[in-house]
Amino acid sequence: MKKRKLGLALSLVLAAGTLLGACGKTTDNNTDTSKGGNKVKAYKVSMVTDVGGVDDKSFNQSAWKGLQDYGKENNLTKGKDGFDYLQSTSDADYSTNLNTLSRQGYDLVFGIGFLMHNAVDEIAKQQTDKKFAIIDDEVKEPNVASVLFKEQEAAFLAGVASALQTKTNKIGFIGGMKIPVIERFEAGFLAGVQAAKPEAKVDVQYSGAFDKAELGQTIASKMYSSGDDVVFHAAGATGNGLFKEATDLKKKDPSREIWAVGVDQDQSFMGPDVVLTSAMKRVDLAVKDISTKSKDGNFPGGKTTIYGLAEDGVGLAPVNSNASSKDAIDKAVKEWTDKIKSGSVKVPATLEELKTFKAQ
Repeated sequence: MKKRKLGLALSLVLAAGTLLGACGKTTDNNTDTSKGGNKVKAYKVSMVTDVGGVDDKSFNQSAWKGLQDYGKENNLTKGKDGFDYLQSTSDADYSTNLNTLSRQGYDLVFGIGFLMHNAVDEIAKQQTDKKFAIIDDEVKEPNVASVLFKEQEAAFLAGVASALQTKTNKIGFIGGMKIPVIERFEAGFLAGVQAAKPEAKVDVQYSGAFDKAELGQTIASKMYSSGDDVVFHAAGATGNGLFKEATDLKKKDPSREIWAVGVDQDQSFMGPDVVLTSAMKRVDLAVKDISTKSKDGNFPGGKTTIYGLAEDGVGLAPVNSNASSKDAIDKAVKEWTDKIKSGSVKVPATLEELKTFKAQ
């Protein structure tokens, strides 16, 4: 009888231990807590920058902001259990960095920039069970989400602003590399200047790089010396040289009418006295949006998502309050924005389309 009671007691203890052990197994280091208190697996996202670096004050920095916003919204922290980035110092780093992040267990890995096309294509084909995304280009693989922007629409508004502000009717455009995304900026900007002030001339020069601030400053110096009083850049970190040159010249002669136009994000912080406005490209919005959709089971693999004015994916930053033509610019920008959103005006995306563009 005593043996039976002892056996029954042991069985109950073992059963209790098994139940407690099973409960303990629900804890996973790779989890976050929802508002309801339930444990859910964290959807981890990372990105690889192009050579401009994460602190380029432009394109890559905007992408990193989007990833940080995604992390904050989902209670994630920077690192292997949440969100992170790897910085590329040369194009040779692209494939290695993508491969590294993917193998570290991130659910989605972004390649930031057109220059990463080959690397994303290569790694996506090697790791078909992983998810990737590329900004500013298209990779036709089922496990890659491609993201493009209508940069020409934001650049068009920047062109309108520049044309209405110039006093010399001479405007400059500094491009990075001659690739489709920068051509969209150039075509849109030239169309905007043409629409607002046909008599204004635009001096177009390319630096051939996105990470050479000193080169950007040299080009800007020549443009300002030749009479250009508004200069727009679409050159990543190379454009930082434009702001330095404009700021230096303004310090030497505070009365001089001289302006710079930023790109990708509101770059007014680069020179409050000289930045007229910026052609904003919401890379941050796109990165956060694609990350969220993927987390929710709606990964747009094999598809291309395009963000334009209608999607609030591009736009114009506030015009400098010290600009003499601010009121006229604000009015014109609103009018053209409405026309573009309604579809009554189609901004040219290539220099070939620009040839037949007619402002309405």
